[in-house]
Amino acid sequence: MKHFATILVSSLALMAAPAAAETIAITGGKVVVGDGSAPMDGATVVLRDNRVVAVGTNVTVPANARRIDASGKWVTPGVFAGFSRVGLVEVGAVRATNDANASDSVFSAALDVQYAVNPFAAAVAVNRAAGVTRAVVSPSTGKSIFGGYGAIVDLGADNNPITKARAFQFVELGETGHRRAGGSRTAAHILFRALLEEARTYSRNPALLDSDMLKTSDAKALLPVISGKTRLLVHANSANDILKVLGLRKDFPSLKLVLVGANEGWRVASDIAAAKVPVLASALSDLPYSFEDLSATQSNIGRMKQAGVQVAIGMINDRDAHQLRYSMQYAGNLVALNKVPRATGLSWDEAFAAISSGPAEIMGMGGQLGSLKAGRQGDVVIWTGDPLELSTQVETVFIDGVEQSLSNRQERLRERYRNPAPGALPKAYDR
Repeated sequence: MKHFATILVSSLALMAAPAAAETIAITGGKVVVGDGSAPMDGATVVLRDNRVVAVGTNVTVPANARRIDASGKWVTPGVFAGFSRVGLVEVGAVRATNDANASDSVFSAALDVQYAVNPFAAAVAVNRAAGVTRAVVSPSTGKSIFGGYGAIVDLGADNNPITKARAFQFVELGETGHRRAGGSRTAAHILFRALLEEARTYSRNPALLDSDMLKTSDAKALLPVISGKTRLLVHANSANDILKVLGLRKDFPSLKLVLVGANEGWRVASDIAAAKVPVLASALSDLPYSFEDLSATQSNIGRMKQAGVQVAIGMINDRDAHQLRYSMQYAGNLVALNKVPRATGLSWDEAFAAISSGPAEIMGMGGQLGSLKAGRQGDVVIWTGDPLELSTQVETVFIDGVEQSLSNRQERLRERYRNPAPGALPKAYDR
């Protein structure tokens, strides 16, 4: 145990704090703005302090700027993970390191992940080194269908990961939701409506709240949800469940709904588009893992996009606490899908937007994050080539205009064991 502590302290010491923000000019690269527009060859990106101040092929480089030559390389906004639990889970099977849900808590909607996100979790540095700079971090559910408040975070090597706390409320419907509610979809939907009604009653007269289902703290937490001030992320996969979620607007017209998962979304894409409800969709769910996924297809996102749905890539229940870096592979696969007969994918520009500006816009952060437009936060990644190709490597990452360390646990383990020559002590003793 003492040995583990020594290694852990040594590892954390290697995560040196990044230097202060400065004026930086990244020149000569193939620049992707991230808004769905085509890449620009030989372009320049200028960062000042923590923001993008200029992008284009005719940008004047400030005299005091630190120049980075990106000739022959790609320059993009940082990847924005549309749904994750990064920073909440270190080892999923070890309860002491898993803060994704509070299965024994008496609270539900009042739970707030901002108090649990760990910027020192190993997965944060691993995904930062892969080009992921921001993420939607959501709780999962415990006893209730409501999981609590999620946050928008950055993956910077510092002690302040929260970009926006209480950014949304998360609720679980579908097969998991009906188990949480008592064993049927009937129970899940009536519980959902009942809890929202209880919260609405509380908003009108707190003295009238008399519920075995909803604590006062939970009722207060739902007030900005029913008023439409806070987004409600709803996990639902089957076409039938999606339609029922859209129907909530009849009784709660102010709800700012976002669908998560939506594996059968293509079947009701016209309804989703008409309701103007955005989707953070699982990119490659193409097998009937359960009865709510019988019509899953890799063409799901492409078909929803064609139908006019605002859609981006999320990774719910898909190693969402550790492997946000799969986002680039998933986006690339959606591009390659266009070569499969009768399949529907995305263009390259659409695919990259689905992991950059798309999630930012869906979460109401498009004016600040997700692209290299002037005024946005300085989240920039320099790649050796096409970021949607698996062979491409990350060379440099900026978050809020600050260059980040790419050191991470996997890299250090590789260096420790790449030389098999025996030493005085076993390799585990190396720092």
